[in-house]
Amino acid sequence: MRAHHPGSHPLPGRLRGNRWRSGGSAAKMAAPGGAAEEARRGSGRRDDSLGTLLSCLPLTPSLSPRKRTTSQSKTEPPLLRTSKRTIYTAGRPPWYNETGTPFKEAFVIGLCGGSASGKTTVANKIIEALDVPWVVLLSMDSFYKVLNKEKQQQAARNEYNFDHPDAFDFDLLISVLRKLKEGKSVKVPVYDFTTHSRRKEWKTVYGANVIVFEGILSFANKELLQLLDMKVFVDTDSDIRLVRRLKRDIMERGRDVVGVIKQYSKFVKPAFEQYIEPTMQAADIVVPRGGENFVALDLIVQHVHSQLEKRKLRWHIAALASAHQGQPLPKTLSVLESTPQVRGMHTIIRNKDTTRDEFIFYSKRLMRLLIEHALSFLPLKTVTVETPQGTVYEGKRFHRQRITGVSILRAGETMEQALTAVCKDIRLGKILIQTNHDTGEPELHYLRLPKEISEDYVILMDSTVSTGAAAMMAVRVLLDHDVQEDKIFLLSLLMAEMGVHSVAYAFPRVRIITTAVDKRVNEEFHIIPGIGKWELSQTGCRPSQAISHLIFGFFFCLVTPAPSQGICNLTACLEEAVSSSFFLQRRGNGK
Repeated sequence: MRAHHPGSHPLPGRLRGNRWRSGGSAAKMAAPGGAAEEARRGSGRRDDSLGTLLSCLPLTPSLSPRKRTTSQSKTEPPLLRTSKRTIYTAGRPPWYNETGTPFKEAFVIGLCGGSASGKTTVANKIIEALDVPWVVLLSMDSFYKVLNKEKQQQAARNEYNFDHPDAFDFDLLISVLRKLKEGKSVKVPVYDFTTHSRRKEWKTVYGANVIVFEGILSFANKELLQLLDMKVFVDTDSDIRLVRRLKRDIMERGRDVVGVIKQYSKFVKPAFEQYIEPTMQAADIVVPRGGENFVALDLIVQHVHSQLEKRKLRWHIAALASAHQGQPLPKTLSVLESTPQVRGMHTIIRNKDTTRDEFIFYSKRLMRLLIEHALSFLPLKTVTVETPQGTVYEGKRFHRQRITGVSILRAGETMEQALTAVCKDIRLGKILIQTNHDTGEPELHYLRLPKEISEDYVILMDSTVSTGAAAMMAVRVLLDHDVQEDKIFLLSLLMAEMGVHSVAYAFPRVRIITTAVDKRVNEEFHIIPGIGKWELSQTGCRPSQAISHLIFGFFFCLVTPAPSQGICNLTACLEEAVSSSFFLQRRGNGK
């Protein structure tokens, strides 16, 4: 950390005795030595000493299941996962400003060091100590190049150099890291060490506040270095690295001692001396002893926390409400024609004395009309068909591209039935956004989008739009998944002028379609005169309570004796809590 050198920043008392060394333009921190080092050795706390590691070293490949056979890039937000679902248990606050533009990039920590130096251990300990939501671990191992048959045979004979810069796909790595840093959704390859090839299934990673990127050649590319906000070199004794590598490759990757030593002598050691060790000069911090150096880890965590604090942005809903007062409604807004039939249905659903059954019936009729109206804005091409009578009819047809429906949970899901009734075999996605009552900000909790959505026309559905905060977040999520802005249609039964302006100002090419626009919102940001608040009907509880029940159910499943049944229960719980039907209750509008 270049700003943190002696005399420029007061260090905590326990860091003042550290030995610092400089190299290049960066200040380098070496681990505390002397008495502290001897005390640690004397107490027997150095579990990775050479003697200890040698005593644990197997001489033959392990017959037990291999612990790690694929690259380890992964996302670490606070979430629960099933085979088809991702549930975020801590909401992600806005990562964009009122213009819809991401206001901050993810903070990237680059970890470099020799093979088996403890980079992954350091990465995991940093993630654990940071204790912040939405952290991504990106491993350079995921970006090995695809080997042809000849090179795969060389790899099987331990004659292929995996430690040379040419072994990595730096173009793909830089592209993925740049997009992830910008807040985009990315696909990360999964490299299989046993077959020396990429798996067909790539991991989707999205929503990073902090990215921890680790690899043996993390500092070997100038363009890659520019993407790193903090550069840490993990410096571990070469003997310890060799023993760790022997243990890992024999026990976890099914290799033999002779092959591992041959590969180490021929490729790993020379590559470290030629390509890896010289990049230590680019590091901001040098961490001897890897994951055991708790002082260095604490310093790293403190710096990252200070940088994240600087990047915080608080939304002010009141300011958002007054920003566009008196402005004309945008041209991208289309309001369903207020025919006597439409006004009659609005009269019924706005009446507080309307029964629940009538309320649902007439709101569904309005939804159907709204969907039909929205489809008229899709691009159509002129076609001619032959009628049963043998004559030619000139008509219109939707031009090839797919339509995908995405509902903003909770209430947007009520519009799915009308959409599926009109659009046959349409794909559906869901986004759960809740308001944090302490900060007033919208937060992303749950996300499930169909694959390859980037080329689709997306019909984004919410029952009511008051401030536009949730709608803005949902649009931003779609843009982060490379959906084109002019292919997003925001549909809502009722909108406030404030919400219309907020969405249109941030995303001027998104088409906004509704059955009515009310002029005012009250001090609680409920639409006036409005319709009502959309609430869960199946569970009989508020959405925040449903999420709490879901989390409790998950941990209960973890301690049940039948894990497979637990997963089934979790999926069923998710379906009931998030994918159940909804209805309108008369309690004022949500945001």
